[in-house]
Amino acid sequence: MRIATWNVNGLRARLDFVLHWLDSRKPDVVGMQELKVADDEFPMEAFNAAGYEVVTHGQKGWNGVAIVAKQPVDVEIRGLPGQDEAGARLIRARVEDLSFATAYCPNGKDVDHEDFPRKLVWYDSLREYLDGVDPNTPFVIGGDFNVVPDPIDCWRGEAADGTIFCTVEERSRFQALLDTGLVDLHRHARPGEQFFSWWDYRGGAFHRGMGLRIDMLLGTAPVVQRLREVTVDREYRRKQEGMTASDHAPVIADLD
Repeated sequence: MRIATWNVNGLRARLDFVLHWLDSRKPDVVGMQELKVADDEFPMEAFNAAGYEVVTHGQKGWNGVAIVAKQPVDVEIRGLPGQDEAGARLIRARVEDLSFATAYCPNGKDVDHEDFPRKLVWYDSLREYLDGVDPNTPFVIGGDFNVVPDPIDCWRGEAADGTIFCTVEERSRFQALLDTGLVDLHRHARPGEQFFSWWDYRGGAFHRGMGLRIDMLLGTAPVVQRLREVTVDREYRRKQEGMTASDHAPVIADLD
């Protein structure tokens, strides 16, 4: 089984690019974030024609998440309990034997911005929700977590400590997610290796290696036991046949 997470940064602008990727990489289950489309405006027919079923939790112009799968998808929850005002940021569904969630965590903007404490509260709510997941069952949550877990996950290294995405408050809350029994699949598969999933559009950041690892797949022990490989699909951070890429690359995990 091939699973993935991808912040597409606006599905309207990226639809052909996303369909190109689906045809090329042939994932079984994908969590997508930052759709920026309402549920009734989602291009369902295009995905169905490509052989995929989709469940969405959308929002016009902002946020929005979806789970895209080759097999039937049964929604388990839309929205993070207690966080409706934060927007459409979480959806969870069952695909075969796997319970799969995708999350678009708040950005926080800056440590001095009023959105920063709201981000921390949202994370606390996510931790509370994940406490209810049975760690002995196959479960994955993938998404744009808007946190750099460790200095190695930022091109600036320790120089970025204390700045947005790299604060003690954010990192401790990400660790709290792992403490529920989840494993960072990429870090598990490639310990000590530096890799990024997001690069600013500005300043040639992608080509200069100025990136962050903020897109992750977290899984329970039964998923880890099936894990074969995790990769960042850097090819799809570049233009494809004239189509513009998202500023995030897909993160892919292959399971037995």
